[in-house]
Amino acid sequence: MGVKLGYYFKYFIVKYFNYHYLEPSNINRLKRTTMSVKAKYQGVLDLGEQLGIKDGNVTEENGVLKIEGQANTPYEKNQIWDKIKELGGESATDIKANISVADSSVFHRHTVASGESLSKIAKKYYGDAMKYQKIFSANTNILSNPDVIHPDQVLIIPNP
Repeated sequence: MGVKLGYYFKYFIVKYFNYHYLEPSNINRLKRTTMSVKAKYQGVLDLGEQLGIKDGNVTEENGVLKIEGQANTPYEKNQIWDKIKELGGESATDIKANISVADSSVFHRHTVASGESLSKIAKKYYGDAMKYQKIFSANTNILSNPDVIHPDQVLIIPNP
């Protein structure tokens, strides 16, 4: 019994009282995979927190990060998907996302900041400043002139 116990130490995972042997090198690889996938997509998780994604759930299984949650608007959902594509490419296989939308009746609700115009806002959401008229038409209850908007007004951004 003079053998060093550490030399024979084995790593076990207990699940439902069944023991599954893992080589130490496999545990380290498993940890690196889990950590690296989560680290790779940390920007997505940070954006989700910033946007206030509801019912968020993040799990990792077999080297695939799975995220779920509910965005407020389609625009916010698109932002999450854009970030996934930015970090993982167009067809990432190491992440799966299930993001639902709480309110799909509008594309987004935008709070006007100082110095903004409807054309600048249209450029941000539609990629085309000339679509400012669409935003104006959706907000005639609070806007009477497309050239006059005020900071802190909340504008409806209609679906494209």
